[in-house]
Amino acid sequence: MSMKLDQYDSIYFLGIGGIGMSAIARWFKHKGLRVAGYDKTPTPLTHELLEEGMEIHFEDRIEFIPGYISKEKTLVVFTPAMPKNHIEHAYLKEKGFTILKRSEVLGLLTKNYKTVAVAGTHGKTTTSSLIAHIIKSANMDMVAFLGGITANYDSNLVMQGEVNNKTIVVAEADEFDRSFLRLFPHTAVITSADADHLDIYGDHLQMLSSYKEFISQINRGGNLIIHESIAMLANEAPHVKMTTYGMSRGQFLAGNITAKGGFFEFDLIGLEKTMEKIQLGVPGFHNMENAIAATLVALKLGIDEKLIREALLSFKGVKRRFEFIIKKEDLVYIDDYAHHPAEIEAFLTSLKAMYKGKKITVVFQPHLFTRTRDFAEGFSKSLSLADEVLLMDIYPAREELIPGVTSDILIKDITSPVKIRCGKTDLLQKLEALDIEVLATVGAGDIDTFVKPIKELLNKK
Repeated sequence: MSMKLDQYDSIYFLGIGGIGMSAIARWFKHKGLRVAGYDKTPTPLTHELLEEGMEIHFEDRIEFIPGYISKEKTLVVFTPAMPKNHIEHAYLKEKGFTILKRSEVLGLLTKNYKTVAVAGTHGKTTTSSLIAHIIKSANMDMVAFLGGITANYDSNLVMQGEVNNKTIVVAEADEFDRSFLRLFPHTAVITSADADHLDIYGDHLQMLSSYKEFISQINRGGNLIIHESIAMLANEAPHVKMTTYGMSRGQFLAGNITAKGGFFEFDLIGLEKTMEKIQLGVPGFHNMENAIAATLVALKLGIDEKLIREALLSFKGVKRRFEFIIKKEDLVYIDDYAHHPAEIEAFLTSLKAMYKGKKITVVFQPHLFTRTRDFAEGFSKSLSLADEVLLMDIYPAREELIPGVTSDILIKDITSPVKIRCGKTDLLQKLEALDIEVLATVGAGDIDTFVKPIKELLNKK
């Protein structure tokens, strides 16, 4: 794509409240452009964008599009999650505006910089946030476009120094809608490649084929840091320097693991000299693997081992990724974004290891009818790790109803001692009737809107 972004003085976002969209919106606002947009519903994130000076409305109406936008000086950015019958999108298209997908804009923003792109079905948000935190802590010029709000910086756009030819860009490489194929990174990390988004890909093999294409787009002589379980994806990529990692296998792995309250200390084995007693500031088994990947990126960027250690310990995590809402001796409440069976299994396995002997209660809101249908068996199996499961209705997001696909297809195969179907109207009532020890709310829909009322409920009990 030969177009240049500097020809525009305003940017209009359709779906501005999306986590990936809002990071780009913040970038353009930082650069001094006028930024406005539409989103379906107000959220804490859209409230922050409004406070930062962006114009946002929540009704799909042409008359709410700002009067100053013009097809010559305004770029329109949209998310593929927008419904096909969106009125504003159709109007702007008819009027001849330049309209790009979020992934296309991210590709344009990153193409002239040394880019670190992090891909994977799960783990990419925490891993990219860790990488960004390490680079920023090392006082290097950097920009990071993240898929979550980092607790350290309370933002999904993290910056350090001036934007120049030495700037390192960290970006999440999202496999949804093949978005990551707009990126041509210097260094890529692939954390996992479990089947997902089969509504887009059709089957797992097609998805794996897109990952191979992403690998082919890494700069010649660039780096690929890939989880050892999927290293075969790089079999046809002689142009890259491949490094494998894992928990217990791969060129780089964790050893001498010790845990205290779910927070881990480990040695990084595989270097000429083992990095001993690395301490993490975030809990969970899976975060050791994320930390290994982030450390390998940092070392390839020439960052000092001492700085890496300090950054790993000071990293506070990402909101809605193993986020503690209440942490008391007799009551724990954690909120997590997990929405795939493998993510739920990793999350609950860590939770059970952290709170041995405690009763684990999980509230889960499935995300998408197609995902629920395609992975029903896996969802039921992973949720069965909990002692009590409260199963909410499916959050449809961009999808239309699929007849016969409801949360009921999951609950019948969940083997937990207690399993309860509930909706938004009776969730709090059913939670109040339970004796809670360790509670987790899990899902990628709007379950996060219940975090505050659940916290208030638990604190009153």
